[in-house]
Amino acid sequence: MSFQAYLDNVEQKTGKTPLEFMELAKAKGFDDPSVKASEIVAWLKEDFGLGHGHAMAMVHVIKKGPAIGVKHLNSGTAHSDESDVLRLDGIKNR
Repeated sequence: MSFQAYLDNVEQKTGKTPLEFMELAKAKGFDDPSVKASEIVAWLKEDFGLGHGHAMAMVHVIKKGPAIGVKHLNSGTAHSDESDVLRLDGIKNR
């Protein structure tokens, strides 16, 4: 599953776009660099019912924004992404 697909699945499950999660996280202070990923994961699991992998994908977006590494960029593998920039504005905006 591509990184973008993880984010799309989170949106389908919760009804919230990655940008909305970023806003919620910021309001809770989770965008602070000192906040550990485990704290954010616990929040996402408890409040939104996300699994660990989907929560970790959201942690990346919350902490690092839309840029991803090029390791899987057009790799042809199951984790291949078409772009090194994730779409955070929601499925309906594509």
